[in-house]
Amino acid sequence: MHDDRRRRRGPAGRRVHSSDVDRSGSALAGTLPDVPQSVLVIEDDARIRRVVEMTLQREGFEVSEAASGEEGLARLGGRPFDVVLLDLRLPGIDGFQVCREIRKTSTTPVIMLTARSDSDDVVAGLEAGADDYVTKPFVPKEIVARVRAVARRTRGAGEPPTIVVQGIEVSPLAGTVTRDGVPIELTKTELRLFVELVADRGRVLSREELLQRVWGYDYFGDSRLVDVHVRRLRKKVESDPARPQVVTTVRGLGYRVPA
Repeated sequence: MHDDRRRRRGPAGRRVHSSDVDRSGSALAGTLPDVPQSVLVIEDDARIRRVVEMTLQREGFEVSEAASGEEGLARLGGRPFDVVLLDLRLPGIDGFQVCREIRKTSTTPVIMLTARSDSDDVVAGLEAGADDYVTKPFVPKEIVARVRAVARRTRGAGEPPTIVVQGIEVSPLAGTVTRDGVPIELTKTELRLFVELVADRGRVLSREELLQRVWGYDYFGDSRLVDVHVRRLRKKVESDPARPQVVTTVRGLGYRVPA
């Protein structure tokens, strides 16, 4: 049986023990609250905005609304939010551009709202910097589950260990990744993905396992979340993303950071 404690070491070689790992195997366990404090919903359909607002408020979230991309960016410029729910097909500035603008200055998690048939939109949205997506029509409890999952993986309170691999130092609590003292800017989901891979370096992690560890829910049919985020991660941590040495692909199995 695989021992989750193997190869997981923090500062001065401290091991990450099983108590540091949650039921999904996450190396960021025990530090993540259940709900964020604030959510911004950017959606031009007033009915959908209202349903989402009421659903999240019943679960204890503070919810703000924006009916356009321009209004959403203005609200984001005025105060921080824990999570953004973003419709892709907005009038004026569309959701793709809004997401790119958010990523210029912020690592705030973004969950896309997209039509079920728009598979190209999903990939384009992830490439623009989104962390997750929900397809329309959706049931309210799905929105709650996704927001809670993205909040759990991006907010921490305890001190997880610093992890060093191939000259790259990862500090999950501080949310920093550096190479030779030079910062590497990652989104919060990219950071979580990288932490999970380096914490289990030498072991192949399947897409299904990464979905559960990073996105917080069981695999149910879309590995694009993992693949697109790995591509984004490689652009930032690899010297040559076309020939990855830090995050490698094991064909037919998944991804691995060499030990």
